[in-house]
Amino acid sequence: MGMTMTQKILAAHAGLAAVEAGQLIEADLDMVLANDITAPVAIHEVERLNKKTVFDKDKIALVPDHFAPNKDIKSAEHCKCVREFARKHDITNYFEIGQMGIEHALLPEKGLIVAGETCIGADSHTCTYGALGAFSTGVGSTDMGAGMMTGKAWFKVPSAIRFVLTGKPSRWVSGKDVILHIIGMIGVDGALYKSMEFTGDGIANLSMDDRFTIANMAIEAGAKNGIFPVDDKTIAYMEEHSAKPYKIYEADEDAVYDAEYTIDLSQLKPTVAFPHLPENTKTVEEAGDVKIDQVVIGSCTNGRIEDLRTAAEVLKGRHVADGIRCIVIPATQAVYLQSIEEGLTQIFVQAGAVVSTPTCGPCLGGYMGILAAGERAVSTTNRNFVGRMGHVESEVYLASPAVAAASAVTGRISEPRELGL
Repeated sequence: MGMTMTQKILAAHAGLAAVEAGQLIEADLDMVLANDITAPVAIHEVERLNKKTVFDKDKIALVPDHFAPNKDIKSAEHCKCVREFARKHDITNYFEIGQMGIEHALLPEKGLIVAGETCIGADSHTCTYGALGAFSTGVGSTDMGAGMMTGKAWFKVPSAIRFVLTGKPSRWVSGKDVILHIIGMIGVDGALYKSMEFTGDGIANLSMDDRFTIANMAIEAGAKNGIFPVDDKTIAYMEEHSAKPYKIYEADEDAVYDAEYTIDLSQLKPTVAFPHLPENTKTVEEAGDVKIDQVVIGSCTNGRIEDLRTAAEVLKGRHVADGIRCIVIPATQAVYLQSIEEGLTQIFVQAGAVVSTPTCGPCLGGYMGILAAGERAVSTTNRNFVGRMGHVESEVYLASPAVAAASAVTGRISEPRELGL
């Protein structure tokens, strides 16, 4: 019986010739990740182990990004805990203010993850790195802490669903629309503890930023991970950002999948996930007249330079509607700087938006854009659960940067075509 791409990576890291779905294995880790919310829990747990140091100071990344810059005293104490641990153990990949970024945009940018590697992170969107052909998945803080000290983690080998992508997306349709369409199709538990494996000639028409977005939201379908094949675009990205050696794994021709879906990208339309689940999707054409109060453009899902370019293209020469708050958050310092150099930041400010330092802030209802009761936001983030961005009586509509920017201009859910674009 053949193996999927994910199963091959896990088998190699477990020192086994082959694995099969449902098998319990212990695998070596190439990277262990945590942030300012999840790391303190892990740190307090590993201190009980009385181990002198971490398994490899170069294979751990600690990124205060959720409440940093510090929102309040409690968040300052959390960041202090992580900072002191990083200093004590001489952690190479510690990124705070001035070097920081949203973790899942920062690690690929820094070249810390490449194809064929394994990564666990105490954050559910660690599955982002599947865009590079790596196995990456979110775990709890305790598992992350154990991985940080031992360099190993236990896994149940996942079965897989195959998504065959064909065709080329039309203008204003991005990776965000692709993954929202898929989640709307299979549901938030449609890939529960499975690997979402993407293939097909349509992948060549998706940028790396598109792929990061799609892999990032695999967890919103309940998946253990999402993963893309390694092609020329992947290799070019890795060679630009990393000096690490990579290894390409390909699924066997006789690999077994629990299900298979074919999606013609040319048929997709700008899509929005209505409250309060990512599966509650409608095309913008179907949305109706939904008036909003706030727009957030950023996050580990859509805060990369391509996302900001798209938003700026929509906002250029236009202005945010009266009464609408528009918040733009570059995902990393490098993206922020590039946004300034390309004139995007000027476009945002002239349009009446505000531009923030890199942070996860509003996505999890932390800060930099909390909603009050009855307010609605269009956001490029990845979750719209009850109370996700503030008050339990607020509403979050998930969308692409193009739809978010157009909605900021009109004051209601819209797409760029409504602006004549």
